[in-house]
Amino acid sequence: MAGLRGRKTSAPEAAISPGPPPAREVDWTFLTNHAHVLLCIAREPEVRMREVAKLVGITERAVQRIVADLEAAGYVERSRQGRCNRYEIRQDLPLRHPIEQHERVSSLIALVHGGSLRRRRS
Repeated sequence: MAGLRGRKTSAPEAAISPGPPPAREVDWTFLTNHAHVLLCIAREPEVRMREVAKLVGITERAVQRIVADLEAAGYVERSRQGRCNRYEIRQDLPLRHPIEQHERVSSLIALVHGGSLRRRRS
């Protein structure tokens, strides 16, 4: 087996590689960006759009469009608290796709976050 600079390496030496294999870039997920944004807001109702963008892996502008979609559809309500926004999710609403309309938003949040959601700040 040819190693670096044409040197031959033995099989056992080549089989031992330090660290995990290189990470592949994720090219698809089971949930949409709308779901990811909703789940970020569910986890932290006062989260900043910049942080959501970083977590989801999309632009801040894309997050703003998604939040506007969620608000227009009634899934998210926004209120101002000083200089920050606070978001409230309408967990009683049904999911939108015909396949999952029998479930509520609360089911999606429970599936992903389980009991790990933070308590609301008063």
